[in-house]
This record gives sequence, C-alpha cells and structure tokens, in this order.
Amino acid sequence: MTEKIRKVLSFPSPVPAKADYQRVKSSYSVREIKQLFGLSERTVRRWTEAGIIHGTPIGESGDFTYDFQALTLFRRVREMRTQGLTIKQIEAELQGQLSLFRAEVSQVQVARLLTPFEEALLLHEQGDDKAAEFYLEAINSGDNIAEAYCNLGIIELDSGNMTGALDSFTQSLKNDPRHVEAHYNLANLYYDAGDFPLARLHYEAAAQIEPNFSLVYYNLALVYHRLNNVAAATQSLNKYKELEPSDEEIELVDQLLKALANGRPANSL
Repeated sequence: MTEKIRKVLSFPSPVPAKADYQRVKSSYSVREIKQLFGLSERTVRRWTEAGIIHGTPIGESGDFTYDFQALTLFRRVREMRTQGLTIKQIEAELQGQLSLFRAEVSQVQVARLLTPFEEALLLHEQGDDKAAEFYLEAINSGDNIAEAYCNLGIIELDSGNMTGALDSFTQSLKNDPRHVEAHYNLANLYYDAGDFPLARLHYEAAAQIEPNFSLVYYNLALVYHRLNNVAAATQSLNKYKELEPSDEEIELVDQLLKALANGRPANSL
C-alpha cells in the first residue's frame, strides 16, 4: 500500500482509511498475505516453516516477510483454489513442485541478478524517482508487465496525475484481466472521482477473483451505501467481519452495521 494516498471517508461518521491504493511490493508481512489471499496466518506460517514457501525471518519475533517471488507462488495458490483444490491438495502440489525445483537446483549453480522489475520495486520503496524508468524498462522487456503498469499507476497518483494513473491501471488489466490490485486501485480511483457504479464494478471484479480479499468488502460496503443498496452494504460488512474478526477497529464496523440497520440514507453523508 502507498502511505501517501489515503481517502477520508464518512459512513456515516468518520471512518479510518482501509482503502489505500495497493501496489505490488518487494516484501509482504504475514498479515498482508492473509488479507490479500485469504489464507490463514497459521497456514502461511506452516508452509514457511516446512520450507514450502520461502519467508525471511524478522529478528527473533518468529514472524516472516515474503518477497515478490513468494508472492508469485501465492498467486499460483489462488489459481489452484479457483480450480477447486483444497488447502491440503494445494499443499501436496506445492511440495511436489518444491522437490522438483530442488532437484534442478542441485544440478546447476544459479547466479541470479535482479530483473528490471525487481530493481524498480526496490527503488520504488526507497522513494527513488528512477523507479518509473525501470518499470518502463520492465514493460518493454516483457518483465511482469501487469505488475509494472500497476505500480506506475501508483507513481502517477503520487504525482497527482489521475489521468496517467487511470491509463496505467487500465493497461495493467489489459495485460492481465485478473490482476486484483489493478481492479482494486481502479475502483478506488473511481470512488475518489464520485463514479460509484464503476467503483462497484471493479471492487466486485476484485472480490470475484479473490473471494477472501478482506479489504475489498469494506470498500464495497461504502460503495453500496453510496448507491443506497443497504442490504448489499450490510452483507459486505458482515463478510469483512468474517474475514477480519481480530480487526482492532471491529467495534467501529459494528457501529456501521448498526447505522445501516437504522436505515440512514447515503445522501445524509
């Protein structure tokens, strides 16, 4: 998520931002993986400790961070879940792939340099303006094109170029119609512009691609409320509660549900 772009929303009272734009990052926490892919933290840690997915330990905290390569594997997990595989079946599949990978690596010494996209990720997180150049280089070389366009959109947002951001997010989806972050970011962009029907369209697309992406349901509730669809807003907030039962602001979510139950209209915001 970008720290510079935040929306102040009212629903029907001031609501803490959960709608930050999302970029593809070089590292993710266990919680971020949980939010984005709907996997339990217990499953993520078990796979890490078993060596199925590589995570970098954080000091002596017992926690881990995950790089872009791990993110690619988590996306593969998403695809397998879409195909109807259970967590147990997915785990067996990942273990089989891991054994094959280790056999290949044992036969050859791999010397690996950063790709243009990986270089861009690092520069982006350091706030270096050259990140955009490397994202463009990645696009021109066919290196993670959808991800590069998605992150270029974030850079455009940071510079106040909403038109450029819209074009970049759209290009991301042109290269990968199932890119969750691009759908989510486009939805946020349309929400900011007051185009709630288009915001709903892209939030719903993100939820369809990743049904366990918790933040999208919170934002969908805001959109449904704006569109005076109280039933859908209530259902979305309840889904968010189901996915994020330990949210520190869960009492606020309950207050929003109570306000919806009292029938406060969106035009009162």
